[in-house]
Amino acid sequence: MVAGAAPPTAIGDRSQGVRQTTVALRVLLRVAAVLVTLAGIQLFVLTTRTDRYFAWTIASPLTAAFLGAGYWASAPLEWLTGRERVWARCRPAVGGVFVFTVLTLVATLLHDDAFHFGSEFAGITRAVTWTWLAVYVVVPAAFVVILAGQLRRPGGDPPPAWPLPRWMRATVSVQAVVMLVLGTGLFVDIDRAGPWWPWPLTPLTGRAVGAWLVALGVIGFQAVRENDFARLGSTMVGNLLLGVLQVVALARYPGAVDWSPEGSVYVGFLLSLILVGAHGARRVLALGVLASPDPGPRR
Repeated sequence: MVAGAAPPTAIGDRSQGVRQTTVALRVLLRVAAVLVTLAGIQLFVLTTRTDRYFAWTIASPLTAAFLGAGYWASAPLEWLTGRERVWARCRPAVGGVFVFTVLTLVATLLHDDAFHFGSEFAGITRAVTWTWLAVYVVVPAAFVVILAGQLRRPGGDPPPAWPLPRWMRATVSVQAVVMLVLGTGLFVDIDRAGPWWPWPLTPLTGRAVGAWLVALGVIGFQAVRENDFARLGSTMVGNLLLGVLQVVALARYPGAVDWSPEGSVYVGFLLSLILVGAHGARRVLALGVLASPDPGPRR
C-alpha cells in the first residue's frame, strides 16, 4: 500500500457513497409492472379476442401469445427491479425497458390506421386503445425525466460480488446479438427479415415483435457488461419466465409454425433462454440477492 493512502473500505460500507435508486424510478417500474401484467392478460389469455380487448386486431393467435408472453415475463422483471434500492442492481433492466417503450410508441405512430381509435369500435375497445397510446406517450417521457435525475445522483457502484461463469456470459452474448440483429431487421424491413421468423408477421406485428427482441438484446448486453449475479436477479427470473411462456405459446399453436428449419432453431433458442434463466435464478436465490436492499455481498 502506498504510504499515507487510506485503507480500503469494507465491501458494502454505505460510507463509500453507493448510488441509490430514486423513489421516482422505483415507483415508475412498479407501475409499469402492473400495466404489462394487464397487457399479458389481454394477449396471452384473451388471445383470440384482440379485436375487442386489445388496441389492434392480431389475426395470428401465436403472435398475440408471443407478445403476451413478453409482457408477462417483463412483469416480475420490472417489479423486482422496482424494489432495488441500489442503482447498480436496478440498472441492468432499465435500458431495455426504456428502449421497448420508445420503439413501441414509434410502431404505434407508424401504423395508427391499424389501431382501434375510430367510433366504429365498441366503447371498451376504444378505451383500451386510447389507454395504450397514453401509456406509450407518458411512460417514455417519464423515463427520460426520471433517468436524468437518477444519473445525477451522487455515489458509485458497490464492488462486483459474484461474476457469471464464462459459458453463461458467452451464451448471453450470442443471444443478445441474435435478438438485436433479428429484432432490428423485423422493425426496419419486414420483407427481408420476415422469412427468418418461424411464422408469418404483418408489418405492424413485425415491428411489435422486433421491439421486444431489441429490448431483450439490450438487457442481455447489459447483463454481460454488469457480470455480477448480485445485479442480475430480476433479469434471470425474467429470462426464465420468458422462455417457459414462449414454449407454452408454441404448444398452444403448433400448427402456425414453420418447423423446418426456422421453428426448430427457434425452439433451440428458447431452450437456451430457459437454461440460462434457470441457472441464473437458482444462483441468485441461493446467494440471497434477489431484490435485496443491501448494496454489498453477504459473506
